[in-house]
Amino acid sequence: MAYDEELAERIRELIAPGPELTERKMFGGLAFLIGGNMAVAASGQGGLLVRVDPDEGERLLGAAVQPMVMGGREMVGWLRVTDVDDDAVLREWVERGLAYARTLPPKKT
Repeated sequence: MAYDEELAERIRELIAPGPELTERKMFGGLAFLIGGNMAVAASGQGGLLVRVDPDEGERLLGAAVQPMVMGGREMVGWLRVTDVDDDAVLREWVERGLAYARTLPPKKT
């Protein structure tokens, strides 16, 4: 399944362009990276992938928020958000992912 291009465009509209921001196709989706660290992605499996502080991940789980699973393994610090139709909800999750990615050291290119 290809990623949701409309969702990717909505994410772009929320993220201010800057030299530290890049987009990259990854894992069947479109990832948005800050300093080389993935912050959020329009998932190829639907919904939004969000990078969060691993210590907060469980607290954020809910009906529309589940742990990200890749290759049968739960990815700590990553969440899949399936209900992002509301712009305010999408903004909240995108901002959360961007804020956490900005705390990480930039990756060397």
